[in-house]
Amino acid sequence: MSIAILASRAQRGIEAPAVTIEVFLSGGLPRFNVVGMPETAVRESSDRVRGAIINSGLPFPRERITVSLAPADMRKTGGRFDLAIALGILCAQKAVPARALDDTEFLGELSLNGDLRPVPGVLPAVQRAGEAGNAVVVPRDNATEAGLARCTVYPAGTLLDVIAHLKGNRRIEAASEFRPEPADSTGPDLDDVRGQPQARRALEIAAAGGHNLLLIGPPGTGKSMLARRLPGIMPPMSDREALETAGVNSVLGHRIDLSRWRLRPFRAPHHTASAPALVGGGPGPRPGEISRAHNGVLFLDELPEFSRHVLEVLREPLEAGVITISRAAQQADFPARVQLVAAMNPCPCGYLGDPRASCHCSRDRVASYRGKISGPLMDRIDLRIEVGRPPVDALRDNGARGESSRTVRRRVVAARSLALARSGTCNAQLEGEQLEAACEIGDGGLALLDEAIERFALSVRAYHRVLRVSRTVADLAGAETVGAVHIAEALSLRAPEQCGIRT
Repeated sequence: MSIAILASRAQRGIEAPAVTIEVFLSGGLPRFNVVGMPETAVRESSDRVRGAIINSGLPFPRERITVSLAPADMRKTGGRFDLAIALGILCAQKAVPARALDDTEFLGELSLNGDLRPVPGVLPAVQRAGEAGNAVVVPRDNATEAGLARCTVYPAGTLLDVIAHLKGNRRIEAASEFRPEPADSTGPDLDDVRGQPQARRALEIAAAGGHNLLLIGPPGTGKSMLARRLPGIMPPMSDREALETAGVNSVLGHRIDLSRWRLRPFRAPHHTASAPALVGGGPGPRPGEISRAHNGVLFLDELPEFSRHVLEVLREPLEAGVITISRAAQQADFPARVQLVAAMNPCPCGYLGDPRASCHCSRDRVASYRGKISGPLMDRIDLRIEVGRPPVDALRDNGARGESSRTVRRRVVAARSLALARSGTCNAQLEGEQLEAACEIGDGGLALLDEAIERFALSVRAYHRVLRVSRTVADLAGAETVGAVHIAEALSLRAPEQCGIRT
């Protein structure tokens, strides 16, 4: 009888909890058991491991094999434990020295010929292993993302490579830790937008403060065009933010695009998307669109066309910046700090209030159309503006072009830097005492704010959002205190109906 103990990591949301793998060889009829709440892919590892060991020319025991994955009450998924199980069997047979397994974790799926295949969720696992002071052996195809973490990583191609490394016969060269160079934005440029000065200004304020934005207007006025240019004027992600976003893609099994390193993600799900597609879900919870847009932009075009139920599930993550998916078997937390940008028509036909077209929608149809967006959800949107048709002369080739994304981004970065130096976070995330300390209001500002609260019946949440937007407007102007002019502009961008605009 013999036993071997190894370390690996499971995947639960974007977390990577440690898993201890114990392999026990005992007498009796040959049998391969895996215990510790393994799901189907883990139970099937017995066949993959047997094939990989035999086809690598190594001895496979003719004994009873028991593999225990601890903790026993945590669900285990995927083929990520194949490599560790195979090494455990070989170690139990004295084919691999037990001492070589210390302070090392193993991840990787085995093919029947002994090759190592990539697995999802390697980046979070390697990060946690590095924090624990362990090295990690990963499949060669996972080497790039594993190299983003501060950890000693050994990328291997086959089971035999790992065995030679552990025996000291042929050491695997450790992957070098690296940080890709920040990429330049290659997306659509803001100077393509002709006219629309108010919308461009709202886009700049949204980018500087991280504020949610709603664009309302008839079809063809450039709402989607404006939204798709927002990432190009936003500040680049910090390395910490880039790693968080890369971790979500790693969990989904997507290859991390280093050519877009530190560029803000932009996700635009279709309005037929279900609630699990938007916020995440499934039997083994997976991230949804709101998590794939973490630290970036979630664009919902044709907002009222989304199911009301789907929109309502956004309320909590928009406020908390995290989404918790609970299932009977497990619970997972996913990051969801996004900047929501939405676009909608003023009515079902789209032409209510348009001076160049006639609207034929009844009042009831308009009310039903807008009623799909609840008050609490609308309360979470800081900026709500009307996007009208630009003047005809602005559309001509010789019409004046607006500022480029690069020019606007410089102002946005400067304003965001002021906010980070003052509070350590962007203005849209200011809370409690931090918000009060950042929003020192000058003369005349308080009176204007009090009048707005009474006139527009602002909720406490709406009041705080006006303060945050005012702080961003002041930062763009380089002002230390929030003045009446900054509050006035924040209120003018709060809602069309509050500006005397009838939509």
